Amino acid sequence: MRNQPHAIKLALLGTLSKGGFHSGEELGASLGVSRAAISKHIKGIQEWGVDVHRVQGKGYQLAQPMQLLDENTLKHTIDTKFALVPVIESTNQYILDNSSELESGFVCLAEYQSKGRGRRGRQWISPFGSNLYLSMYWQLDAGMAAAMGLSLVVGVALAESLEQLGVPGVKLKWPNDLYHDDKKLAGILVEMSGQAGAAANLVIGVGLNLSMAETVDGISQPWTSLSNITAKPVDRNQLAALLVKTLNTTLQDYESFGMGEFVARWNRLDNYLGRKVKLLIGNKSVEGVARGIDKQGAVLLETEQGTQSFIGGEISLRNNE
Repeated sequence: MRNQPHAIKLALLGTLSKGGFHSGEELGASLGVSRAAISKHIKGIQEWGVDVHRVQGKGYQLAQPMQLLDENTLKHTIDTKFALVPVIESTNQYILDNSSELESGFVCLAEYQSKGRGRRGRQWISPFGSNLYLSMYWQLDAGMAAAMGLSLVVGVALAESLEQLGVPGVKLKWPNDLYHDDKKLAGILVEMSGQAGAAANLVIGVGLNLSMAETVDGISQPWTSLSNITAKPVDRNQLAALLVKTLNTTLQDYESFGMGEFVARWNRLDNYLGRKVKLLIGNKSVEGVARGIDKQGAVLLETEQGTQSFIGGEISLRNNE
């Protein structure tokens, strides 16, 4: 059974996610364990980043409503093969470990990552049930050279998906983040392998903040969640299905038409277009005005030396950092 070591915790969350208070005695009886065991498992759930209240005489209740990903619902809404592994080290690593057995378009979804990965070896903080964590396996027949700029294409797909749901003001930060009001909303990590002259094997990881707590240990940069942007809660299963569908369609467009098809779509959503920025490249920095991207996916900066293109580095607002 998948996630068997966590079966009781997941069953507890399934009950608590329905709302209301549930006594330790009631929970223990339904799961065939003692009240002391329930208390221990609740502590484990809290270590996953879930805020659980305990009130004497009433029992346990989630501090915030939680909608769990549902495998049966996803089976009816996701056309590609997928695995829902609620508790995992990393969805990207799951794909990497199983890529030899997977077909292009396969998706891994999770509720919680204990070792979620961001760019440049950073950790991606992944509390249980608060956000959306998914990775897609994609075989790019054109090879690794054609994969340059893929994170930009994925960013366009995510932003346009959220627009379809009526989420206002979503922007893109070169090369791999979604922003809202200058705060990070989502991150993208593309990992690839392959040999020259052969197809590239890509793992496309996405972490999208849905309802993060007000404060989260380990995150230093400004961030936001969809719950801060939208008036009504977003259905996590509907959103997951929409992202998978849009990713599939967008990656097929990329294979057919190349990066040129996405320049205007990216520039329309560019968070920093026309703004003074600083591009950090290793120990060096370049200052200029952001002018979007070119057909190779490079960022364009208008500097004192004229408009220059760059394929590496990280952007920040010049006056903020």
